[in-house]
Amino acid sequence: MVTLQDVARAAGVSIATASWAVNDNKDVRIPESTRIKVRKVAEELGYRQNALARSLARGRSDLIGFISDGVATSPFAGQVIQGAQDEAWRNGKILLIVDTNGDPLIEQRAFSFMLERRVEGIAYSSWVHHAVKPPEELKQVNSVLINCFDESRRFPAVVPDEVQGGRTATELLLAAGHRRIAFINEKEPSPASVGRLTGYKKALSTAGIEFDAGLLTESTADQEGGYRAAGRVLASGATAVFCHNDRTAMGLLDALHERGVRVPQDLSLVGFDNQEVISAHLHPALTTVGLPQYDLGLLGIRALLAHGRQAGAVSAVGEVLRVACPAIVRESIRAL
Repeated sequence: MVTLQDVARAAGVSIATASWAVNDNKDVRIPESTRIKVRKVAEELGYRQNALARSLARGRSDLIGFISDGVATSPFAGQVIQGAQDEAWRNGKILLIVDTNGDPLIEQRAFSFMLERRVEGIAYSSWVHHAVKPPEELKQVNSVLINCFDESRRFPAVVPDEVQGGRTATELLLAAGHRRIAFINEKEPSPASVGRLTGYKKALSTAGIEFDAGLLTESTADQEGGYRAAGRVLASGATAVFCHNDRTAMGLLDALHERGVRVPQDLSLVGFDNQEVISAHLHPALTTVGLPQYDLGLLGIRALLAHGRQAGAVSAVGEVLRVACPAIVRESIRAL
């Protein structure tokens, strides 16, 4: 293996000068002709830089850590990671990704690995939007939370705008002329269930429609939950339904088919998440509101890098950036 000593000897300079040249250390003044000569010799000899030594010399590593508790195995994984990776690459950075699957030992080892390699920052992500207790290691480096947040706001966070998403879903039905709109919501409190209900109520209020508790059904946020809610939805006299997520909508659609209720001819339907393996392949294809997975990853890394340039160190006060959830219009809404 070619060493830095070999490069220095071939270029006729000291090892220190060779190091400054190949590591492109802007803090040390050496003639540009010397810098070019050394780098050319290094290339001809096939010299490969020691990444750790280079990061020490430059004061930065061009590495960003990405630690998640399950993003890489969730239905939304690819887009979150793709967005993060694209933004990192646009800024000349490389993403180091570790999926801990919720294992604290793996998480601890991931932090040690990344901090030892002097990453420029760490994006800490969860596959479910919820409050987290950030690991203490995040205090040691510039950090951002993606799809999760710290209630004490010690770190910046990038999360879906659940309220806007719930409002958008309801407005799709209002725009089609519906006034009795049922909502099947997750029964367990969460940022998604609370936020989407708030958005639903705001959309109704803006349209001059009073909230009717008889149109609200709480159930589990899965196919069985939607299936069980069908009877109450039909009894409510609703002409349209907003479901907490696409899985709930799928279960409701199954129950409606069994009862001879046609979608959208008899009942219009909107889901949430845009889990395409479900929503795009139902019959009819489901109109839904998408989670902004790609933008969560992209804006998370953008926030991390922007904070690093401005503050240069650990986050002190965490702003929460809420990312808009887009409407995905398909075939499950009929205009009255």
